[in-house]
Parts: sequence; C-alpha cells; structure tokens
Amino acid sequence: MSNPAELLQYLQSTYPSHILKAELVNGEMVLYGERVHITALLEFLRDNPHTLCKQLMDIAGVDYPEREQRFEVVYQLLSLKHNFRIRVKVAADELTPVPSVVSVFSAAGWFEREAWDMYGILFDGNPDLRRILTDYGFDGHPQRKDFPLTGYVELRYDEAQKRVVYEPVKLNQAYRSFDFLSPWEGGDYVLPGDEKKTG
Repeated sequence: MSNPAELLQYLQSTYPSHILKAELVNGEMVLYGERVHITALLEFLRDNPHTLCKQLMDIAGVDYPEREQRFEVVYQLLSLKHNFRIRVKVAADELTPVPSVVSVFSAAGWFEREAWDMYGILFDGNPDLRRILTDYGFDGHPQRKDFPLTGYVELRYDEAQKRVVYEPVKLNQAYRSFDFLSPWEGGDYVLPGDEKKTG
C-alpha cells in the first residue's frame, strides 16, 4: 500500500479495538491508541507485512497540564522495508503506569527512563526505571510545564568542604518587567540610563 491514507484506513479496520483514531497530520501517519494495549499495538505494527516497523526511533513525553490525562506518550516507528514512519500516541496520567514496550523493542528501555526522568511518566515492566539525565537526588521532573524555570536547588563545589553541595536557588537579579511593545511605538516610561536624554 503506497498511499498513507489507504494504509491508515486498513490499520484501523484491521485493529479497531486497539486504534482509537488514525489520521494524516502534515503528511505523516499518526495513530492514537489505548494505554493498556500499547504493547500489542506496537507488536502488530512491527510484524504486520504492510507496516514492518522494525525500528523504534524514539519515545517522547508531552505535557498538557489542562487535560485530565495530562501526558501523551509518543512512539516514533520506522519501516525501512516500506520507507515510512508511523507515530503512535497514547494518553497517560501521573499515577497510572503505561505498559513498558521493552519486550517489543529492546531500545525502549532508555527512552522510557528518559520520559520518566523528564516528565514523571511511569512505565510498568521496565526492568531499570531510574533517572538517566538528572542527578539521583533530583527533585521533580524538569520538562513538566509546572516545573519552575530556576529549579529547586543548585549545586556548586564548596572549596571549604571539598565536595559538591546542594543549596536552595538564589536569584542574583530581581525579575525584570518586560512589556514586549514594538520599539517603534515605545512605552510611557523612561528606561534606566535614558533619564539624561534631552527632548
């Protein structure tokens, strides 16, 4: 099947219990699945002769804090045989784990660790779910939209103690107020340093 729309229609009709929706987004194939069926769905896409998505390129998290299930787990699959990619998305929340797909793609282990470290998405069945990018004692998940830009702690090497120490974040500069007006329109205030400017 060379036509992506035709392939998506085939996939949805073949596996309707596991594919909630299939669509073309900017010319790319996107499938929306259920969290509980993700392992079976990826196995189907790997082994089906019309897809043969033998490579898992990435697993990414996306945070939508306004949604009831605030996370999306996005799986990027590649079929070298048919020369196309399929993106699979499942919704997840903070408490309910997503089944690990390590049994389908062994490369998923590190991708799932990264999604857990950055977003706090739990993966049930991952044999080594621990932090991969942040420090072991790190507090929080830095890619969540409610995570503060400054973080909670900073680390530095303390010469007196001869070791790395963690301290609460201290901001050395007060927050500045930006108005984002066009420089040609200007604001109704005098910027520091312009007070000496003559009319």
